[in-house]
Amino acid sequence: MDAQITESQLLARYRRGERVFSNLDIVADGSDALESAVLDGVEMRGCCLAVSLRGTSLRRSGMRCNLKTCDFTGADLTGADFRDAALCATTFKGAKMEGARFAGAFFHSYSLADGETPDW
Repeated sequence: MDAQITESQLLARYRRGERVFSNLDIVADGSDALESAVLDGVEMRGCCLAVSLRGTSLRRSGMRCNLKTCDFTGADLTGADFRDAALCATTFKGAKMEGARFAGAFFHSYSLADGETPDW
């Protein structure tokens, strides 16, 4: 079973210089700590996130994990890698997606093609 940490714990670890997070369940703790945070270059590997990332900067990040129910409204996803990610019940309204990759990412049994980005 994956270890569980809160969004506040993730942000604290990122601010201390940690960039690679593997096999973690990252859950909301009511603080909305990741909203409008800067998480540029973060690597989420085999993680499961259930948090709000509204307005968050995730430039050049690796988000190849389970992102079901995450809210990316207004986030900066420039150059982010979402290939093969689970995106069911996510929101990307107003997100900056220049250079973001979503090939193989899926939602509700639909897989995104190379060059395709979410429009929801």
